[in-house]
Amino acid sequence: MSTPDPQSLFPGKQFISTALEVLETKTTMSGGLARRYLQRAAMAGVLIGLLYATFYAVLAAFSAVEVGDSSLRPFGRLVGAVAFGWALVFIYYSRSELLTSNMMIVSIGAYHRRTSWVRALRLLGLCYLGNLLGGLFVAVLLRFSTLVEGAPLDEMVDSVAHKLAYVTDGPAGWVDLLIRAVLCNFCINVAMLLVYNGLIKDDVTKCLVMITSVFIFAFLGLEHSVANTVLFSIVGLREGLDLAAAAGNVGIALVGNFIGGGLLIGLYYAYVNDDSQWLRSGGAGTSTPGSPRAQATQEPQG
Repeated sequence: MSTPDPQSLFPGKQFISTALEVLETKTTMSGGLARRYLQRAAMAGVLIGLLYATFYAVLAAFSAVEVGDSSLRPFGRLVGAVAFGWALVFIYYSRSELLTSNMMIVSIGAYHRRTSWVRALRLLGLCYLGNLLGGLFVAVLLRFSTLVEGAPLDEMVDSVAHKLAYVTDGPAGWVDLLIRAVLCNFCINVAMLLVYNGLIKDDVTKCLVMITSVFIFAFLGLEHSVANTVLFSIVGLREGLDLAAAAGNVGIALVGNFIGGGLLIGLYYAYVNDDSQWLRSGGAGTSTPGSPRAQATQEPQG
């Protein structure tokens, strides 16, 4: 009986290897080059802010168009979600740093012992700070301009009220918010999994994958911790904000996003593509050095 091809048993090994290489760069930057890493994270916040504002502007524009007894609001939601979908493309190709996709990367690294959970949380904290500063920068610019005045701002205010209601409605709202946050980052990191796995070679398909993942979360009304933070900043500087409810929303969204991206994608794919035990049992008739986890066990990282 022939030995199964390891590639057929563990088809995600290239994805894991790519994720670990990406983690090495991120860990180095968040250490000795922390200020530059913070700037890269801030750029992601800026892009989220601009594209999210565009989403609400498109929604407002279509809502103002009436056909018979109804408006084109549903169509505006669809077009706006597609426009917002480009945010992840811009972030990826500008090499900016987004918290939610990093949740997957650090989880894979922690599983393979390429980083500790303490260092992973430090990286995520620094990334979130940068995303926050970038979003706040956009919020300040919009505060002193007329870009979102009128209907777009009204749409944002209504959206913030809806998001804060998840927190003020009690446990049922918290669970709803948590589930929406889990599904949100699951979608985002499925897209990054496809981008990193080496099977998609052309940039057009990579862009379509990323746009589709963000489209799903925007169109369905899923909850993204960074996008919510930016939206709260924009509305808060103009209309005021219940800071406690906003903090509660972001806190629950962060937990849900980590479950969706860090656990359901990062740790799951790290585990199902870990061939170290199979190699040790002689499954491939070879020794163990090929496995990222085995290498990390033999050569501990500081």
